[in-house]
Amino acid sequence: MKHTNLKKKYFGSIQAELSRELELGNIMSIPRVSKIVINMGTGEKLRNKETKEKLVNDMAAITGQKPKVQPAKLSISGFGLREGMPVGLTSTLRGDKMYDFLEKLIAVVLPRFRDFRGVRAKSFDKAGNYTLGVSEHTVFPEIDLAKVDKPHGLEITIVITDSDARKSRLLLEKLGMPFEKVE
Repeated sequence: MKHTNLKKKYFGSIQAELSRELELGNIMSIPRVSKIVINMGTGEKLRNKETKEKLVNDMAAITGQKPKVQPAKLSISGFGLREGMPVGLTSTLRGDKMYDFLEKLIAVVLPRFRDFRGVRAKSFDKAGNYTLGVSEHTVFPEIDLAKVDKPHGLEITIVITDSDARKSRLLLEKLGMPFEKVE
């Protein structure tokens, strides 16, 4: 079984540091990343077979697994949308793939943004999950810019168990997430 550097770092030192800093006696109460959900809203582009194939292949290259095509839950006549039509792609990462993706996101993808000064620190929900919007999927190294017609945005949600915003931020900082500096 292959272990990523980030996974080794979490179980090797970060878990103990969090337990000490948050004064948690039980190892099961220590915050940890349980899954990462990546969504790509595509709208009507999935109706075109060729475009759909390109987007599915791009998302598969980014995440390391084939994404699920999400159908519309409601019919909205103003948008020409019928219930069941494909409107987006989603992929849920767990285990080693999750840690590999998180490591790649922190070390490679985020520094590639132009004028990058850190990710927003206010993007936590009440349960302590962190959501990050990426405006262009072309920042991922797996994507060949010559084959991309139009860049698409991604929404990346890092689901953290047994947590709140303060604990989650501490965990993500220890994992290396570059939060913006508030002056």
